[in-house]
Amino acid sequence: MRTSSLILAYVLLLLGALGLLTVITEMRRRRFEPAPNRDRIFRCEQCGAVYTDDPDVDLSRCAHCGKFNPPYEF
Repeated sequence: MRTSSLILAYVLLLLGALGLLTVITEMRRRRFEPAPNRDRIFRCEQCGAVYTDDPDVDLSRCAHCGKFNPPYEF
């Protein structure tokens, strides 16, 4: 076997091991990461309180002052 073939095999083996390690690490990270929250964010126009509510709510009542507010758009 030629030297260039041995070097190529060695490099490909290392790249394959690195790729496999990356895939395993990403799978473990996703498994332990918290699920994304689908709630909508609201900011009260009267008192400035920030709160969340269900994703299907178009207007939400502020827990501090009782005013109805639309969802906050970033």
